[in-house]
Amino acid sequence: MEGFRRYLRNPAAVVGLVLLIVVVAAALAAPLVYPGDPLGLAGRPLQWPGANRHFPLGTDPSGRDIAAQIFHGARISLLIGVIATAISIAIGIGIGALAGYHGGWVDDALMRLTEAFQTLPNFLLLLVLVAVFGSDIATVILAIGLVSWPATARLTRAEVLTLRNREFVEACRTLGMGDMRILFFEVLPNALPPVIVYAGVVMATSILLESALAFLNLSDPNVASWGNLIGAGKGVLRVQWYVSAIPGFAILVAVLAVSLVGQGLNDALNPRLRGRA
Repeated sequence: MEGFRRYLRNPAAVVGLVLLIVVVAAALAAPLVYPGDPLGLAGRPLQWPGANRHFPLGTDPSGRDIAAQIFHGARISLLIGVIATAISIAIGIGIGALAGYHGGWVDDALMRLTEAFQTLPNFLLLLVLVAVFGSDIATVILAIGLVSWPATARLTRAEVLTLRNREFVEACRTLGMGDMRILFFEVLPNALPPVIVYAGVVMATSILLESALAFLNLSDPNVASWGNLIGAGKGVLRVQWYVSAIPGFAILVAVLAVSLVGQGLNDALNPRLRGRA
């Protein structure tokens, strides 16, 4: 409860929470406000926002309703962000926890694996995975999760290293508890707060990675994502700039919301800041 009050005293965090609620509300309302296929042809192509009351945000080069794609795109972006983040965090926690707790050759082997993944930039490795395994939305989500775990692994390892020799861990060993039980039921719960906070960064990055893929026509063209809409507008960017600008603004709002919420959680959960409240 005290952490929640600290969160509410952070203006930027409150703004982020409001923006995130707006994005989630748009995603939930999409089937009600625009029940049809958002990728279906709706009217004359390239109508400017406000020119037709039926299309408040205009139409894209194919004559599809931009507003419908924005609302349904919120669902896709949140789906990508949540699932890819869950995959990334799960892999990172598992590898980081084992490396930090056991040390020795286990730590060396897992950290060398982590460094191997970090040798290539995330987006370049993502391009390779999509090129090899395809660009349907499930593959894209899995690929984003698979390229995003190394930083989480390092963060988890660092937290576990600071906890593995604490008094409560020694007490658990004295009581005869096994290593895996100590690690997953005693050490990890105390190491997770900074990892949970970092999940906000991973989620924002996941949304941006999918948008970048879609802009390059490497994401699933059969879903109404904000990145696909930006890609559809790049050919008319000089004259009908709104086609790309509107979904670009939506991505900005979503990423900013997740980032501000993550920062707010960090300030609320960080024990070093509790004395300032």
